[in-house]
Amino acid sequence: MSNSQIQIIRLQQVDSTNTWLHGQADTGGDLCVVAECQTAGRGQGTNSWESEPGKNLTFSLLTHPKGVSAAEQYLLSMAMAVAVRDAAAAASPEANAAAFSIKWPNDIYWHDRKLAGILIECALHGSEIRRCITGVGLNVYQHHFLSDAPNPVALCQTGNIAPDLLDNDRLLRDLLGRYAANMQRPEDTRNAYRRQLYRRNGLHPYRDAEGTFMAETVGVDDRGTLLLRDQAGRLRQYQFKQVQFIIPDRQ
Repeated sequence: MSNSQIQIIRLQQVDSTNTWLHGQADTGGDLCVVAECQTAGRGQGTNSWESEPGKNLTFSLLTHPKGVSAAEQYLLSMAMAVAVRDAAAAASPEANAAAFSIKWPNDIYWHDRKLAGILIECALHGSEIRRCITGVGLNVYQHHFLSDAPNPVALCQTGNIAPDLLDNDRLLRDLLGRYAANMQRPEDTRNAYRRQLYRRNGLHPYRDAEGTFMAETVGVDDRGTLLLRDQAGRLRQYQFKQVQFIIPDRQ
């Protein structure tokens, strides 16, 4: 996949860009649908995604990965997470780039606040990925959030940014180009993802079925399993929704 091969469709309003793509006939080409307004934006599981109309970048990308097995599908999540994180950091040059990170499995954070969310849905054909729909919600200009999400933030709040760097079309082109490049260099992408993990240094609080504990990040394996080492030296392994990050309340 290359950036120039992606057809872009722009919609004024839609319930969910992921849902819209599911309803389209699959011609085998790569397709990106961008919405000014989502009335029922989707997050992970049963979560929803709040986005004020016209203020943020909300889109879904349909791709047909070549040579990516079902066992390797977490690479798609890594590639998009690294692309969104890097595009956000590049759009906020006055902010400390290290403040932008990837919170496992694929949220984008600025310090302890959520800047973007990613939803990945893959269809398989045997042991291969037939197609993948990746939904992205990146907060750009929204200042006020009405949902009960505990820690949202927008790019415009991360520093004194020139308006042209926050142009949604420019952000989209940059992000799609980074994603295409990431898919061409999988090992570099895996390394970048692990290097940019939220809480990649030091001990931090978590909660699982056994209770609250302190742990350091060991990494994420190729199947998307989070690896933590607690204060007692025990290695803990988690799939999605099996562990909770305990994050300080927003000031």
